[in-house]
Amino acid sequence: MPDLTAAPTDVDLLICTTCKSSDPLATMDDENRPGAQLYAALMAGEIPAGVNVHAVECLSNCTRGCTVALRGGDRWTYVYGNLNPETDVETLRDGAARYQAAADGLVPWRERSQHFRKNCIARIPPLTLTKEIPNV
Repeated sequence: MPDLTAAPTDVDLLICTTCKSSDPLATMDDENRPGAQLYAALMAGEIPAGVNVHAVECLSNCTRGCTVALRGGDRWTYVYGNLNPETDVETLRDGAARYQAAADGLVPWRERSQHFRKNCIARIPPLTLTKEIPNV
């Protein structure tokens, strides 16, 4: 069983920078892609303590981009989509800080932003399972 009294470890926030616009007529260079804009907007402000931000290529969620993933240590990993680089930067900062503060990565439902509640693409168990996960 993990030590829940231990200080939370650093986590990674992965931001897909290759996400394209949902507009099929849009043409854009690499810096104008919504994922790249989200990354730039996030990096232009304060990053929550203990959160390491990484630009990555393709999280394979193209129909629901901008897409990010939160992962770290023995935590559950979450993938979130449909982020808007103009309106969801603070939502992402808050969500990353809450995730980092949760020793197992499981932020209580009521403490998650509305966006995180409605746009979770995947929840992936930790690499090292500490207890059996029931069949669903």
